[in-house]
Amino acid sequence: MYLLGFDIGSSSVKVSLIEAKSGKCEGSAFYPKQEMKITAIKAGWAEQEPTLWWENLKLALAEVMRMSCVNPSDIQAIGISYQMHGLVAVDKDQKPLRPAIIWCDSRAAGIGSTALNEIGKDKCLGSLLNSPGNFTASKLKWVKDNEPELFAKIYKIMLPGDYIAMKLTGEIKTTVGGLSEGMFWDFKNNNVAQFLLDYYGFSKDLIPEIVPTFSDQGSLTQEAAQELGLVKGIKVAYRGGDQPNNALSLNVLNPGEIAATGGTSGVVYGVSEQVKYDPLSRVNTFAHVNHTAETNRLGILLCINGTGILNSWLNKQVGAGMTSYSAMDTIAAGIPIGSEGLSIMPFGNGAERVLENQNPGAAVMNLNFNIHKAAHLYRAGQEGIAFSFKYGMDIMKTIGIDTKVIRAGKANMFYSPVFRNTLATTTGAAIELFNTDGSIGAARGAGIGAGIYASPEEAFSNLKKVEVTEPDVKNQAAYDDAYEAWKEKLGKIL
Repeated sequence: MYLLGFDIGSSSVKVSLIEAKSGKCEGSAFYPKQEMKITAIKAGWAEQEPTLWWENLKLALAEVMRMSCVNPSDIQAIGISYQMHGLVAVDKDQKPLRPAIIWCDSRAAGIGSTALNEIGKDKCLGSLLNSPGNFTASKLKWVKDNEPELFAKIYKIMLPGDYIAMKLTGEIKTTVGGLSEGMFWDFKNNNVAQFLLDYYGFSKDLIPEIVPTFSDQGSLTQEAAQELGLVKGIKVAYRGGDQPNNALSLNVLNPGEIAATGGTSGVVYGVSEQVKYDPLSRVNTFAHVNHTAETNRLGILLCINGTGILNSWLNKQVGAGMTSYSAMDTIAAGIPIGSEGLSIMPFGNGAERVLENQNPGAAVMNLNFNIHKAAHLYRAGQEGIAFSFKYGMDIMKTIGIDTKVIRAGKANMFYSPVFRNTLATTTGAAIELFNTDGSIGAARGAGIGAGIYASPEEAFSNLKKVEVTEPDVKNQAAYDDAYEAWKEKLGKIL
């Protein structure tokens, strides 16, 4: 018996197939092999064609099926993880009306700020647990204001994962978690946020049917089965935004537990049972995958847009794509803590929530032509990413998320010893690494939703730690000094 997980990222689409009982991954692949195209017609914009996700999903799935040799009839359920906060708008024929406005697009930041001021902070924060900000609802308002003829044709709006589920099942549905990340969910009334719909001038008819995160959400159609090389009737049994899903993949489900990622963007995600929020909305509160009306399970999310994308930029522009990431890590490790005074601000991928939606751009600061080389840039980049995590985690601490242990998949930035040592030492938190990722987590989620696992505990019973990084107490002072110097430079920029 097997389970499929699809992870719809902005860089690539990853597919994993696991054997349900053992949890063993029988095959995993991603497409495209280079980063997926993001279109930025204007500064601060970021769009992708939804059809790109589907085409790359098909390619990744075909590779997985070839390498695993599993009979498609033995696949019992499908789970979906997806890039959060995107906007997909379709007509009555389920055709996208425009490219998706994705998570790092900052065009609607001003719309959300105006909404917060006009509706009132107490109302927004008390009901949405966030400012309307640059989230999906505000992006839809931008479409309404700037593309009114197109807006009039919209039948339903959805998140990227909802779009993929629609392609699989032919049904348009969403979840409470998805609505909460788009600012469409009222936690006080446990319903769609009608007050925000009214303020923005949206009909509630635009909102899809709501289904539980873990549930029978529809079955694979004959048309989709033929396109994918699968069999009709496989259940779609789980969908979750990439960060709640990453937490699920690491078995982070209970209050006090923490998960992190370091892909294109970087995230620290803590689970709380208390309804708390940052009054400046620098970190955000969403419904976690196991949140219910009866039991609060809220995800407190710190997102830094510019993290792995900075490391990728350094790889391409400084190393001309000729230096592997592992070689960059080795080279960076040869430079002293603090990069001999060189600091890099990683904020070059759109407006940053942690900076109150400011968009200062990335910066290389205190560069000395007589001292600093490529190796210094590699180390300063990784330190800057870790320091941006530390900066946000200090904000999370003010609303009750005091991090002692961070769980992460051994992937992306967490491969780097420099990054891990810097993050662990500046935050005082041990980092536990696991061989899992979003697509494997989505597959396990499908097993929970389809009832193949009796509980999350059973689903994650075979999840094993592979590595632990403890804070480097001997070099604590050097790391602290480097962070304070970086933070002082950030203050000057802001």
